[in-house]
Amino acid sequence: MSDQNVRNAGFTPSGIRGGSLASSMMSQEAKAYGGGVRSGGPTSTLQEMGARGSTHSSGFTSSGISSGSLASQMMSKEATSHGGGTPRGGTTSTVQSISMGGKGGRH
Repeated sequence: MSDQNVRNAGFTPSGIRGGSLASSMMSQEAKAYGGGVRSGGPTSTLQEMGARGSTHSSGFTSSGISSGSLASQMMSKEATSHGGGTPRGGTTSTVQSISMGGKGGRH
């Protein structure tokens, strides 16, 4: 289900679908970073997972983040760099939100 939710948001094997949540996220992130989407940010991470269909296998599931997964490693790294918590709108929280059928942290 998490892979389908990511595709439904517009992150597809053929790229970001125009007029989708994904295109809105890409636009907002590009504006926030001076015209580009940063590597490792929410948009690029979700697009990579959408293209590969690897959201669930990375540990972002419709019921939460799987222990010992790539997702849990990402969450730990992000929490450490932000003083112990994952920020709303950060990569981990945005990817998890969308994998569960949500709209991410900024929308």
